[in-house]
Amino acid sequence: MAVDPQEFRGVMGHFATGVTVITTHDGNGQLFGLTANAVSSVSLSPPLLLCCVDKKAESYAAFGASKIFAVNILSNEQEVLSRKFSKSGGDKFEGVGYRAGKGGAPVLNGVLAHLECEVRYDFDAGDHTIYVGEPIDMAMDQETDPLLYFRGGYRNLRA
Repeated sequence: MAVDPQEFRGVMGHFATGVTVITTHDGNGQLFGLTANAVSSVSLSPPLLLCCVDKKAESYAAFGASKIFAVNILSNEQEVLSRKFSKSGGDKFEGVGYRAGKGGAPVLNGVLAHLECEVRYDFDAGDHTIYVGEPIDMAMDQETDPLLYFRGGYRNLRA
């Protein structure tokens, strides 16, 4: 039985997720980032997490080139940042505060938390690649509520 992709998307939209901006670089100084909610912890020993990147994303090649990425977990005050990184084209880092992480991936200012990871594994998964990373640096940066995504829209814990 074939599943309609739009119906699948709608059903999965009923699973509330946090919102992140995943950042990387291409190994030559160019920075890339994209908004994603396909992020999950995988293992505690060793610590591993995964993120899923669309093969059509402008940043896709950079993940393979640098073998490093940072997951920036957004606060409920960063919807504008999420929207900026969800669009194709342009300099997504223009006007955005960040610092270079230990592996060179941009760590965004003001996020709830971040994890900078070295890619340990990558798996083909249809129109995406699953990158499994091991943290080389991480911190909880803010004590505020997270930005959430549910049923096709941004939400917060008080909504």
